[in-house]
Amino acid sequence: MWVPHGYSAAPLEDFHQYGEVSDDEIHQLHVGDLLYGDVEFGLIANKGNSENTAFKLKSNVYQDFTQWRNQLKVDALYREDTENDTGHNEVTASRYFVSAQGNYKVGKDNESFFLYADYLNDKFNGKDYTTTVAMGYGNRLFEGRKNTIDFDIGPGLYLSKSDEESALDEGQSRLQRGHLLRIALQWERKISERTRFNHDMSMEISLSGLNDRMVSETAVVSQVLGGVSLKVSYSYRYNSQPEEGKLKTDTELGATLVYSF
Repeated sequence: MWVPHGYSAAPLEDFHQYGEVSDDEIHQLHVGDLLYGDVEFGLIANKGNSENTAFKLKSNVYQDFTQWRNQLKVDALYREDTENDTGHNEVTASRYFVSAQGNYKVGKDNESFFLYADYLNDKFNGKDYTTTVAMGYGNRLFEGRKNTIDFDIGPGLYLSKSDEESALDEGQSRLQRGHLLRIALQWERKISERTRFNHDMSMEISLSGLNDRMVSETAVVSQVLGGVSLKVSYSYRYNSQPEEGKLKTDTELGATLVYSF
């Protein structure tokens, strides 16, 4: 079957087998593919006694070259509620996150050195923005017929700016800088020809007495038609120093459509 340049012939089949073969074989599979991975989207609109609209966009895409394996993640959530009595619209969630990581392959045992950077803009966490950069050592801890486990660890830098509405102590700067240790784990399991299980976890431990963060997502992705799949996921976010009146943890249970390319 002819396939346009830059797209895989069987997207889900190819993607869920990522890790069952060596880095060299993966590179050969994706020669000519500029990007491959998943794009996830969801839209919920309610009308009646209450009116609200929620939009979610998430992507996890890869590049695989001879020496470099790159990964780009985007996660956006927006929700707006409407009061029936007044017709007033209120934004109740607005979060935008993007991260990029490059792994430089060394040796023949799936070892690598990684460079990582992310940026978070969350209207309801008391920060104008939060950004981190890190670098360190990566390795594929396990590579089997059905399971793949990747691990990264390394030091980094943390930078955040409090929004104008945050209550600060006298003399405290809105800009905070610090050092951190980043730990990330990705586990993928092939359940069947059309279904895979994913678990992604990243943790940033502050070495400067600032904010610790952890993000975890557990998901089952099942192909329904061509490159379109149904994803059921559970997400957990931890923030050790939330703004006043906010909880340290956020959880999210979702069902969305995923397009694999």
